[in-house]
Amino acid sequence: MLWNRKTEETMAANRTVEVRGADHGHVLQDITVGGHRLAADEPAPIGGDEGGTPHEIALAGLGACTAMTLRLYAELKKLPLKDVIVRLSYVTEDGVGPDGKPAKIDRVRREIEIVGDIDEAMRQRMLQIAERCPVHRMMTGYAKFDTSLKG
Repeated sequence: MLWNRKTEETMAANRTVEVRGADHGHVLQDITVGGHRLAADEPAPIGGDEGGTPHEIALAGLGACTAMTLRLYAELKKLPLKDVIVRLSYVTEDGVGPDGKPAKIDRVRREIEIVGDIDEAMRQRMLQIAERCPVHRMMTGYAKFDTSLKG
């Protein structure tokens, strides 16, 4: 299946993410995605470390999307890709915000390992394709959020 904007829109419309407080734990959250369950928590002393932190879960989404995008690209181009391994981390550092004022900036580090007999030119092309994964575009683009209260 070729991944495109229409595929993305159709899938997003059919799967809602729900997050709610868990039965136990101070900040522990139960996450449901379709029929799948995850947990989000914070390390001690804030939480009980029973799940990934919200930042880690966001990075996991970016890593999964990057790997999927590259697999689909390799499939389309009939490349001998064996595996894609994506390692992510982030740090918060002092920087300058869009308004020119000092701000805390999150710097995401993404290391992509492409396993397979793929030449250097194609590896560089795959690096460019990784920048186009839908989650990367959402995180670095002009995402708009519509937040409302219910009930």
